[in-house]
Amino acid sequence: MSESVPAAREDAPPTGLRARLPKSRRARWTLVLAVLAAALAGVWAWRHFAVRESTDDAQIDGHVNPVAARVGGTVLAVLVSDNQYVERGTVVVRIDPRDYEVALARAQADLAENEASAHAARTTVPLTTTTATSQETAADSDLAGAQARLAAAQAELREAQARERQTTQDLERFRPLLAKDEISKQQFDLAATAADSARAAREAAEAAARSAEKAVEAARARLTQARTGREQVDIVAARAASAAAKVEMARAAVEQARLNLSYTEVKAPVSGVVSRRTVEAGQVVQPGQSLLALVPLDDIWVTANFKESQLRSIRPGQRVEIAVDAYGGRTYRGRVDSVAAATGARFSLLPPENATGNYVKVVQRVPVKILLEQGQDKDHLLRPGMSVVPTVMTR
Repeated sequence: MSESVPAAREDAPPTGLRARLPKSRRARWTLVLAVLAAALAGVWAWRHFAVRESTDDAQIDGHVNPVAARVGGTVLAVLVSDNQYVERGTVVVRIDPRDYEVALARAQADLAENEASAHAARTTVPLTTTTATSQETAADSDLAGAQARLAAAQAELREAQARERQTTQDLERFRPLLAKDEISKQQFDLAATAADSARAAREAAEAAARSAEKAVEAARARLTQARTGREQVDIVAARAASAAAKVEMARAAVEQARLNLSYTEVKAPVSGVVSRRTVEAGQVVQPGQSLLALVPLDDIWVTANFKESQLRSIRPGQRVEIAVDAYGGRTYRGRVDSVAAATGARFSLLPPENATGNYVKVVQRVPVKILLEQGQDKDHLLRPGMSVVPTVMTR
């Protein structure tokens, strides 16, 4: 039988370091080592977290571009489906264009009619100007002729009046001579006849002078009427300008009709993914009605709501690490772009009102915009609304 090895006695003396150190000293050394380890861990944690500010109240943000109908009508076709990527300018919805084609044809006909009227009005202006000028010139000439004839008639009247005075004086001188038989009856009769003839000539000259005066008044009236031709020219020119304005209005109507016709093809305003599609073929839509939305995944950012106590060291341009919950904490790189001008509570639908005196201090959160670095999301995995945890490197 083999010999059994004797069991170690519990009260056997320790060997090695244990043999050299009493139990109380070993406990002290263990405590010292634990304290040093904790201090080192604390220093490391302080140096690590002192230069970082993080929050889990953050999400991916992006533009959501609504696509609406600019004209009303019946939808002929919807050319895209939900979650489909489309390029900018792609036709996404087609509306029945027939009503707008008719409106365009009518507007073009109105334009042609107004252009013809404007051409006729423009042609009338020089004709009216020429006619008015010639009429005024002729009336001016007639007035000058009438005034000359009046002057001649007045001169003849003065001559007839002088002759009448002379013949009357001769007749009065002959009358006492006839009574004394110093002249013959025949001489007296000749003098009387000459006086009557001079009187008749004077009356005729007066009538001629009055007629000449009437002719001058008529010529002046014709000249005044001819001078109104200038106003007629102004009226015709105003009508031509009005016709030209109507042409411009008709052209604008044509352009509007052409635009309305082009709006029957609803095009994507930006490149993005189709979302929230609410339109179907056969549906009657109204101007301004929302049809779908486009989300451009190339232009996204992070909105992080940091506590106001965290903002003291956050500045634009600082480096950020962004952990995305949807992909198991996969991190992306970014930089702080800007800090909002007010807290999120100020932009809420019902901002807090503390004027009643029951004030309770609540730590506010301020939105911080963080931009992703170029090329961080080549596969467009990030979607607006995803939860993320950004960590800002403050140093």
